[in-house]
Amino acid sequence: MERVGISNPVTEPTGQDRPHRRAAFLVVATAVFVSNLDLFIVNVALPAMQQHFHGSSLSTLSWVLNGYAIVFAALLVPAGRLADRIGHRRVFLAGLAVFTAASALCALAPVVGWLDAARVLQAAGAAALMPTSLALLLNATPPAERPGAIRAWASIGGIAAGLGPVLGGLLVEADWRWVFIVNVPIGIAAIVVGARVLPKVRGKEDGPLPDLLGAGLLTVAIAALALSLVKGDDWGWGSPQVLGGLLAAAVLTGWFLRRSARHPAPIVELPLLRVPSFAAANTAALLFTLAFAGMLLTSVLWCQQVWEYSALRTGLAIAPGPLLVPPVALGSAALVRRLGPGRLAALGTLLFAAGIGWWAVAIGVQPGYAAELLPGLLLTGLGVGLTLPTLVGSAAAALPPTRFATGSAITTMARQIGAVVGVALTVSLIGTPHGPQAVLDGFRRGWAAVIAASLLACAAALVLAAAQRRAAAK
Repeated sequence: MERVGISNPVTEPTGQDRPHRRAAFLVVATAVFVSNLDLFIVNVALPAMQQHFHGSSLSTLSWVLNGYAIVFAALLVPAGRLADRIGHRRVFLAGLAVFTAASALCALAPVVGWLDAARVLQAAGAAALMPTSLALLLNATPPAERPGAIRAWASIGGIAAGLGPVLGGLLVEADWRWVFIVNVPIGIAAIVVGARVLPKVRGKEDGPLPDLLGAGLLTVAIAALALSLVKGDDWGWGSPQVLGGLLAAAVLTGWFLRRSARHPAPIVELPLLRVPSFAAANTAALLFTLAFAGMLLTSVLWCQQVWEYSALRTGLAIAPGPLLVPPVALGSAALVRRLGPGRLAALGTLLFAAGIGWWAVAIGVQPGYAAELLPGLLLTGLGVGLTLPTLVGSAAAALPPTRFATGSAITTMARQIGAVVGVALTVSLIGTPHGPQAVLDGFRRGWAAVIAASLLACAAALVLAAAQRRAAAK
């Protein structure tokens, strides 16, 4: 493998003119937006699904979120490697087609099992979209414009987070199935336009195929961990099922790492993790996304199940925080130059933790939106806007030139693993409380875990800052 270091992540841009580059960016941004939007919309739709599928518990329906995130995480790197091998455009369009078809299958689901299976297929399509989207974007962007392009790409998730709760609320008011139907016409249009305007960058046709067994090991390891966390309260934390699941997750993770060290085309290229900035940025991203997933799920559940808001009112209530993310992300370039990426990300994690701390102290079972929920939403929105794009940009800056799609997939994989653990841990800590005080206690346990994850992410961001200072001094 080539020497790992900081260098230009992609080749020179193709010979497209500016209108074609803009059209390519629009296609890529649309696909990434829809795949991100789907996550936030489904969070809002979860209580409506619980009502529709009578008898389904929150722990059962959490797999509508976690099944998607697990498969997404496990297939991101194989998809990135496949794209490096056969071409980013081809894999991107195939992933978009699978995602669109699976969205239609989700909308048709008659039972929870069908919905879970369709979400797994949808995740496979999204896994092909994400790493190739950034590679295509940067291949169509002149070198001087690439830092801005990375921040714009990273902020798409923030835009989806801002609009997702409101759009989800509107769609769920009609029927929860509309949160999936909306993807179909958008996906078809993006495929038609993308086939004409996306840059054609030839892949490397030689080399080994991605390690699919390694992908399977990672999938089962994450699933075993998530299942143990979700069922810990029901089965008992000392039960054979929970302890066996945690042991299986540890053994499979060890096997996966051992295989990655020896396979010619591993899921995770371990030498990449020996680059200090890349390793620290991904660790911080995993921990921060764990916190973010817990924050998002608890805010939706609190509004709908405790304060008894409708789906639309919940979306409108949550929206102010996420809507801060895009302007903060796009407007923080001067702060990046002044503080450095690592310290700016650390500041963002502290603001995020402060927002959750506000909820833990101020919120009550009787609705008090302006004084109780809103301040925490604004602080978390500021924190996400400062932290997430900065961490993604820092990880991208440390990638070697021939592994951009693969490396960006590792970063997104880390974030998805964080999301899986965040949802599973939150569901476990909330439990199934009865009575107002028990409900408040359950949510406070969840918020305490979110704060802890945010502070650990802060520590990782400070390690990133130190690594970046050492690299700059060389």
